[in-house]
Amino acid sequence: MIDLIIFDCDGVLIDSEIISADVLIEELGLVGIAIDRAYVRTHCLGRSFPTVAKNIRESHDQKLPEDFEQRYRSSLLTRFETELRTTDGVESVLEGLIIAKCVATSSSPPRVTRSLAITGLNRYFGTQVFTASQVERGKPAPDLFLFAAKQMGARPERTLVIEDSLPGLSAAAAAGMPHLAYTGASHLRGLGVELPDGTRSFDNWSDFPHLLTTF
Repeated sequence: MIDLIIFDCDGVLIDSEIISADVLIEELGLVGIAIDRAYVRTHCLGRSFPTVAKNIRESHDQKLPEDFEQRYRSSLLTRFETELRTTDGVESVLEGLIIAKCVATSSSPPRVTRSLAITGLNRYFGTQVFTASQVERGKPAPDLFLFAAKQMGARPERTLVIEDSLPGLSAAAAAGMPHLAYTGASHLRGLGVELPDGTRSFDNWSDFPHLLTTF
């Protein structure tokens, strides 16, 4: 019953969220704003950078330097070059899939392009990569997933979304798409993850082929 699988990128395909959190914490510390990983998980995970920056400005009542985003992205991509890895086992899953697949992410186009290239996952998706910059509203609005499904020629009810964040899972539900929560990346491993009611989760990609047969 599934014609398309939409994969989120950060925290699903690539184990990047810990790196992203640490870089954000470091860069904010340089401008006098103190946050921790728990703050990032609650307020930043799955959201676009403009949304994250707006939240930080409002919650800390402090403007960010005009070049903050540029500095953050530059530092992040530098760390990615040597530290970025795929999530354990995802390549085997992608290798065996015969169902159409694409990526839909809140990351910027340059970041997701480089992330997929560094990890070698670009060979599985080619140009089938969609970002929040292509829609009016990012996650938790359904716009990105609906846009991706339309571009791929799939109906929402026959599109499965794999997400790690509450905004992403909410977006999938709002789009009328079946969805699964992946909780096996470093930023969620070993934590009690709060999920929307009725959401099924898995933390090992070896379980995914079986889960796919249940839709």
